[in-house]
Amino acid sequence: MEDPRRRDIALFRYGLIREVADPQLSSAERGRLVRQLAGREHRGPDGQWTTVGRSTLDRWIVAYRAGGFDALIPAQRRRQPVCDVELLDRAVRLKRDNPRRTASHIVELLATELSDRGPAGRQVPSARTVQRHFARLGLNVRPDGSPPQAFGRFEAAAVNDLWVGDVAHGPVVGGRKALLFAFLDDHSRLVVGHRWGRSEDVLRLEAALRRGLAARGVPKRVYVDNGAPFVSHQLQRACAVLGIRLIHSKPGRPQGRGKIERFFATVRAQFLVEIADDQLASLDELNRLFTAWVETRYHHRPHRETGQSPLERFTAAGIPDVPSSALLREAFLWAEDRSVSKTAMVSLHGNRYEVDPVLVGRRVQLVFDPFDLATLEVRYDQRPFGTAVPHVLATHTHPKATAEPPDVLDGMASTPTGIDYLALIEAEHRHATRRTINFADLGDDDQEVGR
Repeated sequence: MEDPRRRDIALFRYGLIREVADPQLSSAERGRLVRQLAGREHRGPDGQWTTVGRSTLDRWIVAYRAGGFDALIPAQRRRQPVCDVELLDRAVRLKRDNPRRTASHIVELLATELSDRGPAGRQVPSARTVQRHFARLGLNVRPDGSPPQAFGRFEAAAVNDLWVGDVAHGPVVGGRKALLFAFLDDHSRLVVGHRWGRSEDVLRLEAALRRGLAARGVPKRVYVDNGAPFVSHQLQRACAVLGIRLIHSKPGRPQGRGKIERFFATVRAQFLVEIADDQLASLDELNRLFTAWVETRYHHRPHRETGQSPLERFTAAGIPDVPSSALLREAFLWAEDRSVSKTAMVSLHGNRYEVDPVLVGRRVQLVFDPFDLATLEVRYDQRPFGTAVPHVLATHTHPKATAEPPDVLDGMASTPTGIDYLALIEAEHRHATRRTINFADLGDDDQEVGR
């Protein structure tokens, strides 16, 4: 059986030269692509960033053309181990006895023990060797074993340092309860993203968060509770792609979400008080009225604690940079891991796809839009390996990709007078956005259709 390490190295090499080894490329085109590869850093099979010289890439291309994928597998090296296994085991025991010991300190302890026993011709491994051994065994943890703190202040020090997200229950619209997903900037109290929906699921959460990211920039941290949509791997992937640190509150300790709970109280007292159950025709109308209230009332009213309006405090240091549409699309794609069968096939929710044969036996990542399972990007070790070819396509959308049902009310009663207040706010908001930029609408795009 092949050494998995050597096969991983071959897959890394194949991933680099896969496109440039195409025989249909001209010499000039191939030379340009090889120079581009040689000028960039690549994540190696061991997870470390490295560069590959042009001559090395050329040698791999020649070997692949001559012998195929097997020619990229490095030759087996046969040598005697240079580290004393018994001393490494002793180092592990010393680390587990006292996790606060560093690798350098443990090497000193080992050297002291050997010197006390007299010269024996044994060589103590270096601190770097011991450190790498600890990393392989998962011993590189915090010495005191305590979990990281969510944040050290009651108020974030700057704009987009911390966003707090939560969900609140609202009125009945179309016979079903409406739910509000919202994210609040902890420093300015600005509502960076929001979305009314019918389900407390990850799609409605993503719609609110994506709107905020596209309009207000990328935060350093996002603080949420432990509800199902907030602990989903889809949200974790989106935060990882964007470089956001996702923090969950401790069960039974919601004190850190006090600001957004206070905002929800304001929503109930100043917005929802004007809306009765089954008074609105659709969620679109509810979202439109809520956006108008947020942009024309809440964001411009001075906050009792800060003394400034949320919009004034948020824009005091300038408008933050927003991520590109391509980065946002990548962040909110869904991903699932699957094993490649001996016939180079993978399965996903009743569908079967063909992938690159070199991935046989490997566990790959399938990246896709949950509303379009016909197109799957195949990745291995964070590198693209083309698009999966569908052979059996029985399911076109992800089972959890549910769009909002039609918002139709039969026999609606006459509209009460209380809605006039919100109608006036909406008219004021429409008039204002003709003359100024509506940052909340910058996040709307075709990707949110049906969500």
